[in-house]
Amino acid sequence: MPGLTISEKILARASGKEHVSPGDIVDGSVDLLYMHEMLAMALMPFNDIGTMKVWDPDKIVVTLDHWVPPPTPEIAKMHQTIREFCKKQGIKRFHDVGDHGIVHQLIAERGYAHPWDLVIGSDSHTNMVGAVGAFAAGIGATDTAAVMATGRLWLRVPETMRVDVHGKLGERTGAKDVILKVIGTTGDDGARYAAVEFTGPSVKGFPMDERFVLCNMTTEMGAKVGMVAADSRTKEYLAHTGRPFREIASDEDASFAKTWTFDVDGMGPQVACPSNPANLKPVEDVAGTKIDVAFLGSCTNARIEDLRIAAKLLKGEKVAPGVRFQITPASQRIYRQALKEGLVEVFMDAGATFTSSTCGPCFGGHMGTLAGDEVCISSTNRNYPGRMGSPTAQVYLASPWTVTASAIHGEITDPRKV
Repeated sequence: MPGLTISEKILARASGKEHVSPGDIVDGSVDLLYMHEMLAMALMPFNDIGTMKVWDPDKIVVTLDHWVPPPTPEIAKMHQTIREFCKKQGIKRFHDVGDHGIVHQLIAERGYAHPWDLVIGSDSHTNMVGAVGAFAAGIGATDTAAVMATGRLWLRVPETMRVDVHGKLGERTGAKDVILKVIGTTGDDGARYAAVEFTGPSVKGFPMDERFVLCNMTTEMGAKVGMVAADSRTKEYLAHTGRPFREIASDEDASFAKTWTFDVDGMGPQVACPSNPANLKPVEDVAGTKIDVAFLGSCTNARIEDLRIAAKLLKGEKVAPGVRFQITPASQRIYRQALKEGLVEVFMDAGATFTSSTCGPCFGGHMGTLAGDEVCISSTNRNYPGRMGSPTAQVYLASPWTVTASAIHGEITDPRKV
């Protein structure tokens, strides 16, 4: 019998089977369900099921992240409904405004997900959490209701595609540039319903914040999950939880549907141009493009490491006249750390604005939407028409280095030249 990939091992364990193969349908027992405002949309199908109580309130995490703080009375009412439901159901891991964060970041930093876990989230970028060696997949409102009621979910075992990365990146280049390069090669549906597993010496050398970036944007490859083997770096990252740690990696004789190999030795910054994450160019090919907005935020690139990069470039500099530079940390813990380190003062001295943790600008909901024909360079994960506001706005995706360098110069700028 052939060896198993990471995703196959987890789905076999979760469904009580010794072995599973791509294409099999399994009934998985969920280890963690997490939700944001999607919970409100799942309440109607949950009530239709007729189950009065969630299957296990200790395996559910809820936070408010898409509209924080609420911009309208209707959203405020939605938040109120979510609060009441969590209280009624005894969901203790409810993170209200003030203790909130973009949900994927909150799950990661609080150590709620561990290797070997079957993690289900009510958001398409749940893939990010696979960086800890979990099978982390996003679902919609109806499936969310079913998991809330039963703690189980039918899943088709995905085929696994391997992305092998080796080489030493060029100066001021990181995992965001790597994943943009990958998507530029595979296309935005090149891994449809696949488990994408990142391997190779470059990936092994990445700290956890960079691994999260890789897995986060497997969504923009069409993948079901993104994954990195759980190793000593993962163990150190999760040590604060006190939970037993168990490594996971694909077997040496595991079968992969496809392997992409990327030599990134000396590779420089990359930029995804409007209006597709796969529309990739090296930064020097788009340098000089005038911008109206620079945005550093989202679940992809708004961790403390990203904010430190921005502050390092901004110190003693000013945001270019006519440019709005908005920095939105991925969680309140990151917000607090940025305050402690004096980063917020650097941002404000430079003329940037620093906001509460929210998904708002990334999906065009509030707190920084784009007007028609505005040009934005963003550390987010998608740049489809209308993603961040007006459908006629132009969004370029790049790393924190490139976003910050561009904010200083008022045009897309190669950060190696700053």
